[in-house]
Amino acid sequence: MKALKLSLTSFLAAAMLFTSCQSTRPTADNSGSTAETTTQTGTTEKKGMNKTTKGGIIGAGSGAVIGGIIGNKMGNTAAGAIIGAAVGGATGAVIGRRMDKQAEELEKSMENANVERVGEAIRINFDSGILFATNSAELSASAKKDIAKLAQTLKEYEGTNVIIEGHTDNTGSYDLNKRLSERRAESVLNYAKSLGVDGTRLQAKGYSYDQPIADNSTVAGRQQNRRVEIIIIANEEMKKAAESGEIK
Repeated sequence: MKALKLSLTSFLAAAMLFTSCQSTRPTADNSGSTAETTTQTGTTEKKGMNKTTKGGIIGAGSGAVIGGIIGNKMGNTAAGAIIGAAVGGATGAVIGRRMDKQAEELEKSMENANVERVGEAIRINFDSGILFATNSAELSASAKKDIAKLAQTLKEYEGTNVIIEGHTDNTGSYDLNKRLSERRAESVLNYAKSLGVDGTRLQAKGYSYDQPIADNSTVAGRQQNRRVEIIIIANEEMKKAAESGEIK
């Protein structure tokens, strides 16, 4: 991975925190007309939570600027969103501790997802083969169980916004994959909303194969790239509560 050459110390610290998110842009293969022709099998191996509560690294007020720069350089909107929402300092540390608790509950209850603590946020990664059938945006029964657990914690832990991102491999046309990634993200959003999560907290986006996390030239790489990522970040209400001492 390339190190981000940012001049300020805070930029470098933020870049180090998010190098695990970095990816390379794929060479598009638009020769086919069908997305995801490779059958999706297997389950995602759960990894232990990465409790990197490092909100204090980033100075208050600089998060949005850093997030935009790093997000653009990485081609990774999740990284940009996480950094952009950070406030840093003592307030960021309070938010981080609250996110630790929520992430622990999610890790215990969600069987088919990889839950990570990153900065002041939580990132959840689903292999889309677990959530959906090939070329489908209809949630599987097991997916609904995990999203129900997610919805439960979102209602318990208010004060957060949730970004739901759909991603595909580069099999098939870009436009077809774009629509598929959007529909899948919206399916997750709509189901969480149907379970009582405030829709104003939720945002769905689809990125086709613009943001791979693995090599699209291999079967294993394509399977990793077919995914749904969920990013949970503090909203302004939580930030104010943390700053005022209402939450500790």
